[in-house]
Amino acid sequence: MSEIAEIPTLDEVAYLGQDALRLLEHLFEPLDDVVYFVKDGDGRYRSANRSLWRRCGLGGREELLGRTARDLFPATMGEAFLDQDRQVMASGQALHRQLELHVYPDLRAGWCLTHKLPIRDAAGHVAGVAGLSRDLGLPDHSHPQYQCIAHIAACIRTRFAEPLQLGELGREAGLSPDRVERMFHRVFQLTPREMLVQVRVNAARARLAAPEVASMAELALDCGYADQSAFTRQFKATVGLTPSHYRQLHAPR
Repeated sequence: MSEIAEIPTLDEVAYLGQDALRLLEHLFEPLDDVVYFVKDGDGRYRSANRSLWRRCGLGGREELLGRTARDLFPATMGEAFLDQDRQVMASGQALHRQLELHVYPDLRAGWCLTHKLPIRDAAGHVAGVAGLSRDLGLPDHSHPQYQCIAHIAACIRTRFAEPLQLGELGREAGLSPDRVERMFHRVFQLTPREMLVQVRVNAARARLAAPEVASMAELALDCGYADQSAFTRQFKATVGLTPSHYRQLHAPR
């Protein structure tokens, strides 16, 4: 699944009723790499596909409906998801391509791109939010453009602790920034900047879960951030947890 398109009929869900919700559930049920959900104005799940309730360790959809993200996800992560929903509903603006790391109750983690749309009722008032989160798959090494950008990707993965100039890496490869962006999206499903965030956060996660952890300031510098506050902001925006909460959650027992 290369791209997730906006679904205009989601704006009608609030007043089309349960038949529309069941139709959407059946539509997304076969897609194991996609989480689909609809929430009401209080953030309570009203519809979801099998991928979501299974990943939350639940026995069926009925165990999920009526609950909020705060009930289902660890620590402050659920509250961060609720805040994101509130922002979409308050602004009436869709959220597209939010790179996120989802940590489930059994502490499994997976990267995804999240899209959220405000749901409007018949009077045009925002009444909830609908969303899709698509798992990030493995890069397509067979893509004919892979070799053109493989060196840039390798630099991001190995030199993430440096203050990388992504535009300069493209120029060294003889590619314009726009072309690099398009190629990365086709091969990796990510932009170069999104890949850099992913690599840095993954490096920080590994350090935070280690038995011996450096200070947060040292860890931030080692993972390519100018200071601890910048690191904390991006980590929380991406993972939904502060680095300290993540370390507590994954501390060796």
